[in-house]
Amino acid sequence: MVRFLAAVALLVGLAMVTYDTDAGNVLSMALYVTLCALTWRAAASAPAGRDRALWRLVALAPTLWCLGDGVEMLQRYLWSVPPVGIADVFWLCGYPVLAAALVGMARRRAPGRLRGAVLDALTMTASAALACWQFLIEPVLGLGYGVLQSVVPALYPVGDVTLLAAVLFVALSPGRRGAPTGLLIAAITLYLAVDLGYNLLPYVAGPDLVNRLGPLIMFGNALLAAAARHPGRAELTTPEPAERRLHPARVVLLGLALMAAPALTVARTGLNGAGFVALAVTALCVAFVLARFTFAVREQERAEERMRWQAHHDPLTGLANRAVLTDRLEALTDNGSPAAVLYLDLDGFKAVNDGHGHEAGDAVLRAVAARLLTLVRGDDLVARLGGDEFVVLAPGLDAAGASALAARVVDQVASPVPIGPATFAVGASVGVAVLSGTGGPDALRAADTAMYQAKRRGRGRWVVAGADAARDESAGADAGRVAPAPALLHASAGSP
Repeated sequence: MVRFLAAVALLVGLAMVTYDTDAGNVLSMALYVTLCALTWRAAASAPAGRDRALWRLVALAPTLWCLGDGVEMLQRYLWSVPPVGIADVFWLCGYPVLAAALVGMARRRAPGRLRGAVLDALTMTASAALACWQFLIEPVLGLGYGVLQSVVPALYPVGDVTLLAAVLFVALSPGRRGAPTGLLIAAITLYLAVDLGYNLLPYVAGPDLVNRLGPLIMFGNALLAAAARHPGRAELTTPEPAERRLHPARVVLLGLALMAAPALTVARTGLNGAGFVALAVTALCVAFVLARFTFAVREQERAEERMRWQAHHDPLTGLANRAVLTDRLEALTDNGSPAAVLYLDLDGFKAVNDGHGHEAGDAVLRAVAARLLTLVRGDDLVARLGGDEFVVLAPGLDAAGASALAARVVDQVASPVPIGPATFAVGASVGVAVLSGTGGPDALRAADTAMYQAKRRGRGRWVVAGADAARDESAGADAGRVAPAPALLHASAGSP
């Protein structure tokens, strides 16, 4: 992709150098047609349905612009180029077509969740529209030309504003921000920059330099083609979770948009003392309002984060809860990935809870949770199901690895738990099941059953679900799946 863009950049530079020559015209049209063909080919390979239709709209926009350039080139060689003609029809039609594609992508990325992005985008676009009217449209309408020569040039800034609004919908909508999104936004930004250059550079540069900006449009087409051909292009049309954080750049852009109208008004009337004071006070008000807005949004974000955390975690130990465990089991089952399930139940915990109160019991549960977390790998999951029952889910672990992990769990949980002046000792009975070609709930039930077998054998043991687990304990040593039971003690220093 980088080499493709580098090659196009080289050809675009050559087209700018040879602009308005026969060789330059041939190069420009050949490059234009090639880039359009590549974009159409990429669009044809998109999944059938709405995704393909959106990418076809993306391909159609530069194709219309290419047709406009072709018409103008024919007029230049065969007749003369009129101030307003058929080429303008093709050029102007490209703007709403590309804008429609961008809006469709934003709606696909965030179905039913575009309200915030739309409001922010329209706020920024309204300011840009005011600037376009004041500096680009109104001066053209006041030159005294005919209707077509006045209206048609004014429609190009309108197309830019439309395109700006559409690309802001994509940029501000929830979704991933990978290379395809960046390439698409860069392409639209380049189109807008070139159009702005066409309108502003004549005030400071000659027409020859301004006209040489034209080939830059083709590099924007190359960026569009690169986005369409990128392996990750699905991020532009795939629904994504809502954004959880307000990006600071969004606040800055909103502030600039709110300041645009008073700044343009002062620029038009002249920056005298009263205008400067009014502009400064307005800037302070905007800053205070945006600061208050940001604080309110941050408070809401923190509240939502707490609610999300509570919905997925056990409030006592901070471990994952049953809902998270169920989701992980379903994901592993859907992917056909092997995993080990360890179902733990504490031995002797009731004596701690009944004899020393729930505070001591809670402290023991937190200590056991902390020990379990030290025994697992980074992608393993430790969950508390309630009471004194825990589950360890270890993706990619086979029966042998699960047995070794169960042995370590039994050993670590049996270590005394110091809590203040008292020391408590509990054990763990562990049932082990391997998730391989079976459903997650089935594996969890099998591990639960194996855990009760371990308790019946004397507690402080681990048992692997299956034929070996059903054997008598005297035969269990053959498979090495029953560990020695730890001493189930309850000691409390300085207490009865």
